Amino acid sequence: MSQNDQETALSRCPGCQEPLEPGDLFCGACGYDLSSVPEPPQDHPTIAMGTPVAAAAEPGPVAAPAASGDFELAAPGAAAGGAAPDPRAVAKPAPTPPAGTKVCVACRAGHVDLDGYCENCGHAQPRERDHMEQELGSVAAVTDRGLRHHRNEDSFAISTTALPDGTPAVVAIVCDGVSSASRPDEASAAATTAANESLLESLPRGTHPQQAMHEAIVAAAESVNRLAQEPGRAGERDPHRQQNAPACTLVGAIMANGLLIVGWVGDSRVYWVPEDRSSPPARLTEDDSWAAQMVAAGLMSEAEAYADERAHAITGWLGADSYELEPHTASFKPDRPGTAVICTDGLWNYAESAAEMSAALPEDAYERPLHGAQVLVGHALDGGGHDNVTVALVPFAVPAQGAGSARSDG
Repeated sequence: MSQNDQETALSRCPGCQEPLEPGDLFCGACGYDLSSVPEPPQDHPTIAMGTPVAAAAEPGPVAAPAASGDFELAAPGAAAGGAAPDPRAVAKPAPTPPAGTKVCVACRAGHVDLDGYCENCGHAQPRERDHMEQELGSVAAVTDRGLRHHRNEDSFAISTTALPDGTPAVVAIVCDGVSSASRPDEASAAATTAANESLLESLPRGTHPQQAMHEAIVAAAESVNRLAQEPGRAGERDPHRQQNAPACTLVGAIMANGLLIVGWVGDSRVYWVPEDRSSPPARLTEDDSWAAQMVAAGLMSEAEAYADERAHAITGWLGADSYELEPHTASFKPDRPGTAVICTDGLWNYAESAAEMSAALPEDAYERPLHGAQVLVGHALDGGGHDNVTVALVPFAVPAQGAGSARSDG
């Protein structure tokens, strides 16, 4: 058995028994170096019945990103050829780290290296992006690494500004890194930053919100494209990783001047949930995905398409190797108060229909958006947390006299 085959065949970490994903080079829970696991006896099976075994990577053309739900682990900077000790065992005494350095959360003694691993016990340390929350006025967002991924490749940005006449505008941007591409965490961070900055520049100068959203998506795409021309730290450490151009999906919402503007590329979504739940909720975006294409072509029902293993293969994304960029935008004029739910598939996998999302959203989310976002992330984690989870909530207020509903697509 080759080293690559051996790494792929393992289903649980030999050090801590945590589940592994195909292609893992190190255990994300304890830092165990999977490349040095002793080869099992040849007369014993190495994988459970029915467990898929990925073929060893062969040189060849680089494949385009396929699904934002899959992931690869960039190899941490552990010593080559040496297995990290089990952090559950009593760690050897370690010298006191210099003042101001980070101390391991597991052994409470070792110094944490630049790659985020303890130099004493090898334990992977929580990353800053593993769980983040933000509340800004009436908009709030939460992102979480989930229970199976080794890092958080999602990102969000929320902000408030004012239109030229002084009326407020609220912005929420959510991005999901395409894990089959290189540096997906950097791609999502670059896209959210660029889109948010573009909106904060264009809305105050009077650009129509729908046009501003289109320009923001283009700016986000350009920022991700530039990453493909920059060297990536992850690729330098992990020679087994395919070097596809960094890529991500994007979805965003603007609340301004009585309008709810949404924009997206990929399979992250926006849902609308009326505050009083007296009218039906709705999904406001349409996925750029294999499943959506099958449904649109009349070849499958929605239930059949999303049950297929190819369902989450995306057909649109931001990145240098994407197809021609086609930003989608739509404008809505709600006739009653409600909450816009902007999220990645790490959430909607566990609340796919608008009715399911409405049921998962707390009744008081309109008044307590941060709490509502926390509950939704918890809903995904309780469901299995197989992907990174990110959600932003934008409560939408309507003047007392109300207005008719309208929509225009872009």
